[in-house]
Amino acid sequence: MLTLDKVKTASETLKGVIRKTDMIYAQNLRKDAKIYLKTENLQVTGSFKIRGSYFKISQLSEKEKSHGVIACSAGNHAQGVALAATKNGIKSLICLPDGAPISKIEATKHYGAEVCLVKGVYDDAYNKALELKEKHGYTFIHPFNDLDVIAGQGTIGLEIMEQLPDADIVVIPIGGGGLISGVAYTIKQINPNCKIYGVQSTGSPSMKKSINDGKIETLDNVQTIADGIAVKTPGINTFDLVNKYVDDIITVTDDEIALAILTLLEQQKLIAEGAGAVPVAAILTDKIPDIKNKKVCCLISGGNIDVSILSRVIERGLKMSGRKAHITISLSDKPGQLSDVSRIISQTGANVTSINYDSTDLGMNITDCLLRINVETRDSSHIAEIKENLKKEGFDVRE
Repeated sequence: MLTLDKVKTASETLKGVIRKTDMIYAQNLRKDAKIYLKTENLQVTGSFKIRGSYFKISQLSEKEKSHGVIACSAGNHAQGVALAATKNGIKSLICLPDGAPISKIEATKHYGAEVCLVKGVYDDAYNKALELKEKHGYTFIHPFNDLDVIAGQGTIGLEIMEQLPDADIVVIPIGGGGLISGVAYTIKQINPNCKIYGVQSTGSPSMKKSINDGKIETLDNVQTIADGIAVKTPGINTFDLVNKYVDDIITVTDDEIALAILTLLEQQKLIAEGAGAVPVAAILTDKIPDIKNKKVCCLISGGNIDVSILSRVIERGLKMSGRKAHITISLSDKPGQLSDVSRIISQTGANVTSINYDSTDLGMNITDCLLRINVETRDSSHIAEIKENLKKEGFDVRE
């Protein structure tokens, strides 16, 4: 049974193992509300997961420890279990989906675990872990559907209430639901008036769909850059806790997540993975209700993003925010055209980064060409200004 005393016990157990992460005021994210960031992306192992996994392992019997532990994960729980097991002198085997970021796979090995890569997504890794548990007698450490794990994650709620006791709203990522279950339960015990909102990716809304339908649902597939919350089926315990203590669940798209990652990097100097950035995505897109003049805490759950993915995410984020644009112009193939286009773009203050000249498109007149230009811009209104000025000068801008 989950109790506030259990969460407080977990907090005592974790002293000296984790760090109490900072609560940062992010004044630039919204002008009409006070936004704070709970920076679990700066936690040991780069994620909140060490809290639940360490507390769970600390509660195992000596017999259970002697069998070694096994876990499944998209990456962050893997690192938490690996470090917790190593600190307790226990052997660990972690099943990860083969699409997990290389950085998370290597970090898991670094913390002392043996890694088993499984074809598919988290749920496939989960099934493989259960198979190996039965075969070899390992002790299974569930990433979210376990009350000890949930209590460990709930220690974040204690810290939030200590650091921001008058918080009006707390926004939390949801995958399987372990994090939001623990944090929502803890905060509601201390401050029942605080609103709790969960955020999922539109590509993996398993908890939202389950809550809406009143029963646990399994998605056919999941597809999102937020790999840490790409879960097909929520847990029984987490479903019940979310149903009782979470006020609402909203979803954000991958493009909105990319913009949030870029915003955190650029404005707050914080690196967040996709799952960690979803609360900020919800804030930036105005999807959290009744936020004006409120104190809002966004829980940035992790920062373990693969560098190669980060570069692509930044590119998407720049396009989403109107900082980069691709403009295509159909024009007659004659001298002086490029000079005029360059002059117009220059006068608006934009910066041309590349130009492609195509006279082979079969959809054009044989004497015409397509000019494809990539430009750096201030925002979406700046892009609109460039296109409008080009049209005024008689150029055929393709939409």
